[in-house]
Amino acid sequence: MKNNIFSTLKSDLPSGLVVFLVALPLCLGIALASGAPLFSGLITGIIGGIVVGALSGSHVSVSGPAAGLTTIILAAINTLGSFQALLMAVVIAGILQLTLGIIKAGIVSHFFPSSVIKGMLAAIGIILILKQIPHAVGYDADYEGDISFFQFDGENTFSELTKALELFELGAVIIAAVCLIILILWEQPALKKNSLFKILPGGLVAVVVGVAMNQLFIGSESKLSLYNDHLVNLPIATDFNEFLGLFTLPDISILTNWQVYLTGATIAVVASLETLLCIEATDKLDPYKRITSTNRELRAQGIGNIVAGLIGGLPMTSVIVRSSANIDSGAKSKLSAIIHGILLFVTVIFIPQILNMIPLAALAAILLVVGYKLARISLFKRMYELGWNQFIPFIITILAILFTDLLIGIGIGMGASIFFILRDNFRSSFEFNSKGEIGNGGKKIIIDLPEEMTFLNKGSMLATLRDIPENSDVVIDVSKSRIIDHDVKEVIQNFQETAKHKNINLELKGNETWKKHIIG
Repeated sequence: MKNNIFSTLKSDLPSGLVVFLVALPLCLGIALASGAPLFSGLITGIIGGIVVGALSGSHVSVSGPAAGLTTIILAAINTLGSFQALLMAVVIAGILQLTLGIIKAGIVSHFFPSSVIKGMLAAIGIILILKQIPHAVGYDADYEGDISFFQFDGENTFSELTKALELFELGAVIIAAVCLIILILWEQPALKKNSLFKILPGGLVAVVVGVAMNQLFIGSESKLSLYNDHLVNLPIATDFNEFLGLFTLPDISILTNWQVYLTGATIAVVASLETLLCIEATDKLDPYKRITSTNRELRAQGIGNIVAGLIGGLPMTSVIVRSSANIDSGAKSKLSAIIHGILLFVTVIFIPQILNMIPLAALAAILLVVGYKLARISLFKRMYELGWNQFIPFIITILAILFTDLLIGIGIGMGASIFFILRDNFRSSFEFNSKGEIGNGGKKIIIDLPEEMTFLNKGSMLATLRDIPENSDVVIDVSKSRIIDHDVKEVIQNFQETAKHKNINLELKGNETWKKHIIG
């Protein structure tokens, strides 16, 4: 990868455009569900894209308002008495996250097992499909971005599907079906050879076609026409003063109330956990297998939340749905996330009327495709082939997230994974020896793996490989190893890709069986 961020503009511009289209209704939906002004969700999306995107060390993650925080925000507004008081709690949460990054608390992310992270990705994919089907058929009672099983209106994921099939809008079904066909065709290898299909993102084409179809329905006064709740619904300011009025300042007087500090701490903990989970997941989805500094990410998120709280935004996290859409659209660097933030800012100021013509059914088609790619059948097959120690925690994580929410589900999945790890493995260490400089800043490094390498060694292995300088010669000696956990093997496999881009000469030495398992 080139160091110049603008060298990836050809890939990042269309990716940023698709993420912008996906993020737009999610920012509004999460703000609505949180009991906050709609514009507050957009503020967070803009800051998450531009500020956090610029400061983050992640190349592909995208930050913004998160569904996992809606319940906390709704309760906090009621407890603290106003939205302005909540904003002060968001500032406090940001300061705490910044502190966590400074004291290097991000290391906790390295202790999420691979089976749990992959289970989380598959679960999010399944939830996306289940939650977007109602929007695709024109039943828009539930807010965009909801991922919890139990909903605010008393319904749940499955009862919502039943109602959607009973109360569907034919116009939405037609638009969603056409958009899905476009997105599927856009993925065909034969079409991808054409330069036009490489430049134009399929998501943008689908949305434009969806808008055109609905305008045709409206123009012909057809019963298929979609209005109001079936479309994106951005707040529109008639002049500059009204636009400035959409921003809100925090209530400083609430600092005398101890509950604001408790709320800030709660937001900081939950937002940090969701961010670390997302970063771990996006690193696995990243085709270049780059390793993100989680401490830097916490610092970036902290600064983002401080800024959001000061001007009227909701708290933010790194969000897996937007990040997955970003990777799926071919993003290569953080420029894509920044572009999505800039597009949010520019369009809500200058063309909100045009954005309000977008049918939610067209956007649902994009998210259905993202969901399918996260929960491919091939992923289930691969996890099954890895054995019960990986497959059972993977399935438990999926079911737990599907029937509860993200953090509870991850907790249950972690419990299942830890059970298998403690049953079969003991923690061991490895030896790291640097044999001196070899020129161009590189080093001669030998890493001797012990008899047993478990998941518990994953964090130190990740940190060791991440800090190896460019132009180095690295030998990983597996001759003593009897057990190498899948997570450790995956770290080494991912490092093979990193090594190519850092001009690192990597050699595996010793046991031919392990060499074959790791290198293939």
